[in-house]
Amino acid sequence: MYNVKLFFKQLWFAILFWIIACSLFIFIRFLAHGQEQGVEYVNPDNIVPPTEWMHFGIILGIIVGVLYAIVEFLFEKFITKNIYLGIAVVSKIVIYVVILIFSLSFILRLIEIQMDIDLPNDERWWLDNPIFWLAAIYFFLSSFIFLFIKLANEKFGKGILFNMLIGKYRRPTEEERIFMFIDLKSSTTIAEELGHYAYSQLIQDCFFDLNKTINRYSGEIYQYVGDEAVISWKFEKGIKRNNCVDLYFAFQRQLTRRSKYYNKKYGQLPFFKAALHGGKLIIAEVGTIKKELAFHGDVINTTARIQGECNTYGEALLVSEELLDKLKLKSKYTSKHMGEVLLKGKHDTLNIHAIHN
Repeated sequence: MYNVKLFFKQLWFAILFWIIACSLFIFIRFLAHGQEQGVEYVNPDNIVPPTEWMHFGIILGIIVGVLYAIVEFLFEKFITKNIYLGIAVVSKIVIYVVILIFSLSFILRLIEIQMDIDLPNDERWWLDNPIFWLAAIYFFLSSFIFLFIKLANEKFGKGILFNMLIGKYRRPTEEERIFMFIDLKSSTTIAEELGHYAYSQLIQDCFFDLNKTINRYSGEIYQYVGDEAVISWKFEKGIKRNNCVDLYFAFQRQLTRRSKYYNKKYGQLPFFKAALHGGKLIIAEVGTIKKELAFHGDVINTTARIQGECNTYGEALLVSEELLDKLKLKSKYTSKHMGEVLLKGKHDTLNIHAIHN
């Protein structure tokens, strides 16, 4: 069910993007250029004002958007992880050229029928047609923009790229967020047993499964540090429907579903321990050569130290009482008060709770 929702989100974005891109191409080609090269009217009295070409840009955008979304979704779900990046890129280029030929052939035929004009649409019309190659260059430039937006959203989170472009985080900005530190249990022992190469593959597989889960619960990956991942939510999104808690147990279920794979390849099923805490902190752009968003504040340090207590208490998921009070735990969850803890480097004690499913 989640994969269906994810596909339709990608489909909506792809259709909207390509409607805008194709309409812009029509505008540049006909309105801004001021003439219709390559168009021969059967009946000169049927000359169509350039503005009426725009709805064909919308139709073309819908066709390309649907096909583009299908290709990206299938590659992301079934193919990209199993082949080299270069092969994936070449394969996509071939598919996109076919999509472009099909889409333009269809739209040209539709234009001929509706406008009573002659357009080049014979077999292999595209091989020596300058308009096709102009459209192809524009198509691939638009594809790069599409992928850039997609990757930026995956890297920073939805909407962050726009905020960076308008300079929102050039000056430190205060936000309220929830953080989760999630870490592989017994990582040192596992690394010694597997060796560094197999251990690195294990971490790759685990974080691949984490990424398959995270969008379902509105989480954003802040960073990976060795065998640890740091996840954040805007506060309201994190507590909504217990997203921050649900993510942890959904990730564990995902690992369990793939237990045969992990046991066969690594001889064990990985298990992760985690901690949750929330509050106000500062977000700011840092760096010039490698620019990124950085979070500064006690929330991050406290979450990391709570996570360090998982081994002490033998618990999988610990949460601060401050955050727990704002959550409305579902009936399937139970919480257990672990007492007041004086975390390393802190002067005040902190109440923490374990959450069980």
